[in-house]
Amino acid sequence: MESDFLIIGGGVAGLSSALEFARTGASVSVVERGQCGAESSWAGGGILFPLLPWDYSPAVTDLTQLSCQLFPEWTERIADMSGVDPEYRVSGMRVMPPFDGERAMQWCAGHGVRLEQDGETLWLPDVAQVRNPRLIKALRLALERIGVRIVERVEVTGIVSTEDRVARLDTTAGPFAAERYVVAAGAWSKKLLGKLGVQLDIKPVRGQMLLYKAQPGMLRHIIVQNGAYLIPRDDGHILVGSTLEDVGFDKATTEEAKVALHARALGMLPQLAQAEFVKHWAGLRPAAPDNIPTIARHPQLDNLFLNSGHFRYGVTMAPASAQILVNHLLNQEQPIDVSSYDWPRLN
Repeated sequence: MESDFLIIGGGVAGLSSALEFARTGASVSVVERGQCGAESSWAGGGILFPLLPWDYSPAVTDLTQLSCQLFPEWTERIADMSGVDPEYRVSGMRVMPPFDGERAMQWCAGHGVRLEQDGETLWLPDVAQVRNPRLIKALRLALERIGVRIVERVEVTGIVSTEDRVARLDTTAGPFAAERYVVAAGAWSKKLLGKLGVQLDIKPVRGQMLLYKAQPGMLRHIIVQNGAYLIPRDDGHILVGSTLEDVGFDKATTEEAKVALHARALGMLPQLAQAEFVKHWAGLRPAAPDNIPTIARHPQLDNLFLNSGHFRYGVTMAPASAQILVNHLLNQEQPIDVSSYDWPRLN
C-alpha cells in the first residue's frame, strides 16, 4: 500500500510531522528502525525553552518561541486524541550564576518574555516543560487512532532515486514507496541519506542524564546553571542533565559523568542528597552547527524532505518544525522566516 507520505524515523520530529500531514487528510506511514521515540526523544529532559536563549541566534529562538506558543493547544489536542496526558506544565525556570544579566534583560524585553531578577538569580515564570516519554506515548496512540501506519523494527537500507525523485526505499522488510518522503531520523539522518546528504552537517552528540526520586514538591521549578539543569516532575522525580560529548554513535554511560552530574546537581539543590537515585542513561542528539535544524526540501530530489538537526531542542521545536514542513508541502505562508532552515548547498 503506497502512502502519500512516508516518514523515516519515529522520534518526536517524525511523529509530530506525521500528525500534521494526517491532519491535511493525507495517508501517512512511519518507518522506525527500533521503537518509536526510544532514542533522543525519550532520553532528553523536555524543557520547552532554550537554556539561555540570549546565547542563541534568532534562527533558534524564533523556532523555539513559535513552538512554545503552539505547545499548550498542541499537547491538549494530543491528550484528547490519545487519552494520555503528556504532562505539559508551566513550572518556571530559575537561572543561577554565572550569567550576563544585562544581556538577558535586553533579550527578554525585546521578545516579550517575562524575566525577574531575584537576588543573585534570574526567574522566568512562564517557562514550561513536557514529560517527553509521555508525549511520545500520546503521539503514537493519537496517530494510530487516526489511521497512520506505524512500522517498527524495520531499517532502511537504501534510498533508490531517479534523476529528480525518490522512487522507493529498500528496507529489511522489503521495498516501501510513497508520493513524498521525509527523513526525520535524528542523529542517524546524514548516515541514512548517504551520498544524498553529503552537504549536511548533522552528527550524534551524546548526552548523559541522571534520575532521582524525591518527595513531591522538593523542587517545583526548573533550575539551570552553566549548562546543567534540574527538572522536577509531578510525582517527585527529578532529572539531572546533561553532558555534551562528541563520541560518535556510542550511547554508553560513564562513571565520570555520573559523578560530575551528581556533584553539579547537589550544588544547585543540596536537598537532593535526601533523594533516591533511580537511573543513569545516555542519548544521542542530532547535532547541527549553531543548533539550527534543517526543515526543507532536498535540493535535487523534489519529493524528499528533511526534518532533523534540532540538537538539544528536538522536543521543544517539534510542533513548529512540523508546521513549517507542512507549509513547505502545501506552499502556504510561513509563520516566521524559514530561510535559515534550508537544506545546505555545496559551494
